[in-house]
Order: sequence, then structure tokens, then C-alpha cells
Amino acid sequence: MTPGTTTRAALFDVDGTLTDTNHLHVTCWWEALRQAGHHVPMHAIHRAIGLPGGDLLAHLLGDGRDEDEDEALKAAHDTLYGTYFDRLPRIDAADELLRALHGRGWRVVLVTSASGAELGALKRAIGADDAITDSGSSDDVDRGKPAPDPVHHALELAGADAADSVLVGDTVWDMEAGARAGVTCVGLLCGGIPRGDLEEAGARSVYRHPRDLLDHLDRSPFGAPS
Repeated sequence: MTPGTTTRAALFDVDGTLTDTNHLHVTCWWEALRQAGHHVPMHAIHRAIGLPGGDLLAHLLGDGRDEDEDEALKAAHDTLYGTYFDRLPRIDAADELLRALHGRGWRVVLVTSASGAELGALKRAIGADDAITDSGSSDDVDRGKPAPDPVHHALELAGADAADSVLVGDTVWDMEAGARAGVTCVGLLCGGIPRGDLEEAGARSVYRHPRDLLDHLDRSPFGAPS
């Protein structure tokens, strides 16, 4: 950065925000749970997407569940989801949006619960490694969203202050985590969560998808002067 300029961080959730993968996760969790004898409606699973695996299971099955089963359920989900790694779909203009922000001097950091091979597959799907400064995964923090820990870690990776940063996500968990960390939150509707829910959770503004945000970038929270 040029001396005297502000370091600005553009923090992005991935599933449902940059990649069209939320419903793949829903299907994989539904099947993993079904195989273990748990019958959970898909709409309930959809609302829980974005939580770390253990928190998702607690949300769906309750704190009184057999927690010894968690690792097997997570492994089943991961195995099922892994069959899609070579064809995960990018949401239209996700790569263009990241490159546009990078070109304007923003440090782009991914904030996701994915790690390892899954994170690698997601980044290949996005196809904008040249614009991504860094990535924070679930392995880097003790608590996932909606706790602010993943956002705090991403800010550290970017070397930016919360007041100079914007988080883009598609779930209430993203918005709650960003609000608790003190960053400006932008919601996207492409993950399937209603506008009102995102705004209630902390979104300052909401756009339909990455293309919509890109087309209105100058009038979005990213349009503020540095």
C-alpha cells in the first residue's frame, strides 16, 4: 500500500456467495443424516448451512443428541460432497467481482468453514486466485460463524481494521459474525436466504448476486473513498 493510504479488506464467504453450492450441501447433509436414521427436512438443513459441522448438527438435532455420532455424520457429508469437487459451479461474475475489488486496491480474503481439499476445490471453481490475498478456514479458529472469530482472523490476514472492511455473505450466520466483528456487512440473495432475514442479522445492503453487486459497486459500501 502507498504510505498514508488505508488498508481495506473485502471479506467473502464462499458457499452460496461465490459458488452455487448451498443446495449441494443440503443434499449431502440430508443423505448423511438419513443414512444414520435422522429424518430432517431439507428446508431446515438449508437454514443451517454456513454453520460449522458440529454446530450445524447441534442446530438440527439438538444438544441432547448423541455427540459420539457427529464425526461419522460429518465424514459421511464430506464423502458425499467430495464427489462434486471436480464440477462445483461458480456463481456468475464472482471472479469478475473479486478482480474488480483487487484492482481498486482492496485486499480480498475468503472467510469460509471449508478447509483442505474442499477449500482447494472451491477456489478452483471461483477461478480468481490472482485476486485473492489470503483465505481463512475453519482450521484457523476455535469458533466458527456466527462467532466473530473467523472475521477477526480474516482481518489479521489482510492487515486491516474492521472499520475499513466489508464482509459479503449469503447467510444470517455471515451477517451476525460480521456485525459482531464490527465490519460493514453486505448480503447476497443467491444463497436462498430472504432479504429481511439478512437485514435483521446485520446487512447494511443486499444484492441479488455477485453480478448485481458488481454492477452497483460504486454505490455499494465498496464505493466509499479510501
